[in-house]
Amino acid sequence: MPTTTTPGTTTIQLVHLAHARSGDKGDTANVGVIAYDAVDYELLREILTEARVKAHFGDLVKGRVERFELPNLQALNFMLHGSLGGGGTVSLMTDAQGKVFSTAMLRMEVEVPDGVAQRAMTAARGRVPEGYDPDQAVPVPAGSGRSDTGSPA
Repeated sequence: MPTTTTPGTTTIQLVHLAHARSGDKGDTANVGVIAYDAVDYELLREILTEARVKAHFGDLVKGRVERFELPNLQALNFMLHGSLGGGGTVSLMTDAQGKVFSTAMLRMEVEVPDGVAQRAMTAARGRVPEGYDPDQAVPVPAGSGRSDTGSPA
């Protein structure tokens, strides 16, 4: 659920502005964040700093975070060094290939201008299903004929 912090801004999850993919490169998780809309790329560049990403993942990332910019794709790529417990072949981690780091990244809460938040929250894309209502107990897809309890309406 979006929240207001600084006047004129709203805090939303990154998932409303971008999608992501992740994987492994040895002991390093590789996370690509791609803006849904080209207009949001500059905002993502401002918000998603190496320090911010490192803080978001906390103790999961033992080494440094590197950021690479891909403006032609409206994307940022992050290398999270020392985040996979030694890498896929030696790690005892459940996700030794770093596949869920993208989902974790998209759960980051970011403060954006109110207009950006309004546009992003009403776009129904990515992991936010069409017809999602954050005030309902259970998300109900539009046209599903089901109530918020999961039983037929």
